[in-house]
Amino acid sequence: MNHQSTSPAALEEGSIPSHQKRPSHKTVLTLAYQSLGIVYGDLSTSPLYVYKTTFSGKLSLHENDEEVFGVLSFIFWTLTLIPLFKYIYFVLSANDNGEGGTFALYSLLCRHARLCILPNQQASDEDLSTYDVEGTSETWQSSMLKEFFTQHPRFRNGLLVVVLLGTCMTIGDGVLTPTISVLSAVSGISVKATNLHENYIVAISCAILVVLFSLQHHGTHRVGFIFAPIVTAWLLCISGIGVYNIIRWNPSVFHALSPVYMFRFLKSTGFEGWMSLGGVVLCITGSETMFANLGHFSPLSIKIAFTFLVYPCLILAYMGEAAFLSKHHEDIQRSFYKAIPEAVFWPVFIVATLAAVVGSQAVISATFSLISQCCALSCFPHVKVVHTSSKIYGQIYIPEVNWILMCLCLAVTIGLRDTNMIGHAYGLAVTTVIFVTTCLMALVIIIVWKQKLIMAVMFLVLFGSIELLYISASFIKIPEGGWIPLILSMFIMSVMYIWNYGTLRKHEHDLENKVSVRRILELGPTLGMVRVPGIGLIYADLVTGVPAIFGHFATNLPAFHQVLVFVCVKAVQVPYVSEEERFLIGRIGPTEFRIFRCIVRYGYKDLQQENFDFENVLVSKIMAFVENEEQIVAQKDWQSSSVQESDTEFIDFPVLFRSNQAHGKNLLACSDIHVMRPDENQLIEGPLIRDESLEILKAKESGVVYILSHSYAKAKKSSSLIKKFAINVVFAFLSKNCRRSDVILNVPNSLLLEVGMVYYV
Repeated sequence: MNHQSTSPAALEEGSIPSHQKRPSHKTVLTLAYQSLGIVYGDLSTSPLYVYKTTFSGKLSLHENDEEVFGVLSFIFWTLTLIPLFKYIYFVLSANDNGEGGTFALYSLLCRHARLCILPNQQASDEDLSTYDVEGTSETWQSSMLKEFFTQHPRFRNGLLVVVLLGTCMTIGDGVLTPTISVLSAVSGISVKATNLHENYIVAISCAILVVLFSLQHHGTHRVGFIFAPIVTAWLLCISGIGVYNIIRWNPSVFHALSPVYMFRFLKSTGFEGWMSLGGVVLCITGSETMFANLGHFSPLSIKIAFTFLVYPCLILAYMGEAAFLSKHHEDIQRSFYKAIPEAVFWPVFIVATLAAVVGSQAVISATFSLISQCCALSCFPHVKVVHTSSKIYGQIYIPEVNWILMCLCLAVTIGLRDTNMIGHAYGLAVTTVIFVTTCLMALVIIIVWKQKLIMAVMFLVLFGSIELLYISASFIKIPEGGWIPLILSMFIMSVMYIWNYGTLRKHEHDLENKVSVRRILELGPTLGMVRVPGIGLIYADLVTGVPAIFGHFATNLPAFHQVLVFVCVKAVQVPYVSEEERFLIGRIGPTEFRIFRCIVRYGYKDLQQENFDFENVLVSKIMAFVENEEQIVAQKDWQSSSVQESDTEFIDFPVLFRSNQAHGKNLLACSDIHVMRPDENQLIEGPLIRDESLEILKAKESGVVYILSHSYAKAKKSSSLIKKFAINVVFAFLSKNCRRSDVILNVPNSLLLEVGMVYYV
């Protein structure tokens, strides 16, 4: 297969993953060790509650051990087929320049099949080094599927809804994982303190959760060095205890590895056995984390850690607990802690509690990262993002999300109090996310890897049928706790979809109401328009044309700055954009207008630094563009270019120009150059360029003013009631309470000028 290449992690701030680099053996082993604490905390703590949740219903144990062996057989083959075969050997290869997760798969599909969900996308974006749509030649299956999505926009929207569903279920894991992990670990106290009331266990669990979320603002890097040792100690403990229980209680438990016991289990237990599969599926919780956290590790390191340590330790742990259960049918609900030898109970209990906290930490951090990606892709309102590490790229903290997660975790812990009910909710969320990944992978096999349709069908049937079996069992548990992830995901998905819909409608309104700079300048004398010293940075979402806020500003206050720069900060459907490719600089109108355009591009996993020295960088980029403009125009083939008349009555030549500066560093990318026709002899001579650079420097010394739109969106009177509610109520509330643009851009109030606008969508 023509798989995408991957990248090593351990990224420092400001660095870009590079799939050309091959890590050394020492680096791979180091990353494999580090991945134990970040990636496998959730998956490794599953033995705390799998058997307990599986046998929480009417399913009972008989003396012939058929039920125990059947459940163990299901656990073994589920762990083997889903995490080991599907994720390790297939899904990890479908990364987006070294980045994994639901959005990474969707990004790959969007680029290869032109399924863009972001506004302001340009042809020049495809020249980014991380865009990478090269591969084998098209097959008739891939061409047919691309054409299908092109001709049926509803299916493109449906694919977006599926991706949002998987994303929302993953966010729901951020609520359920800390709850069930901490509550299951703490409940081990009841094995020794039999008279301890349930309220005390809940209170201790809530206290641990409060402490856990209160420490989030310090960042995971502060305690990251202890994560891997804790999970390693935990895996060695449960595997050692498993071997002990196998030898002591039932060495014949190895027979359960035969798939025959799965069929015997379903045949003998019937409907009750099928319902119990909702608990079995909890053995693969955290499988998606292997893929989602790929950006911080290399695929080889994750494969080594899982194949040679995590997988065998988990199998031994489940086999040991099954051996204990086969001789102790009365201890089903406390089988994990009951199976621990008396001499090591308390050390194992402490390690279990710490491992539960580590597993929770990894999911919480992943939730922060996912919300940040959603914000970048216009699928979530802007929230405050705090970068907690100056060394590790991507470690962030979102205060609003953190406290909301804490409140939801406490509500679930206090409201349900039962790990079995929480497990039912958890199982539905996990299976839904895994199934969404399977569906996206089937599309990737055809569209990205250019494989035959039969390959995608085999992949979908093999893994999808297993996951649908578990989903069907989990749906039965909706009245017993399964409703929690459904309500959470539906609520979050509604917020995401309405925000995405409102944002796209606002952008369409901007496109329809663009104004002409020439028209405004022609009206200048009648309006009394003058140019004042300084630089005006006009922020808008357009990459072409002049935004309506400028026309509104110029007609109501007919004076604007000596140098105008239309700035568009946009996201592109790649994980990272290098600093050399971040800026696109162009000119609007003739030279004497002194009007420029600056497009600042970020990937969906890039960190937009709020304290970035934007003014100085922008001015230096514009000056570099001015100095090299003659070369840009000279390099363009005027005769062969396909051009279109723009609303400024000049020709828009999309030129990508890079000039080496500082020995190959700080390359400048220039695009969307608006210049006069060559036959009008308007090319600028060297001395004039230098004079213009000096003029720009003088304008900067006079001051820089940020001109932003303070906009309100309203639904048209002819809109339906649903649309009016979505735009006038939900979208308006989110816009009012999310982070404002001036805060995101870190604009001083003394330099801020807001222009009020009302959008009718």
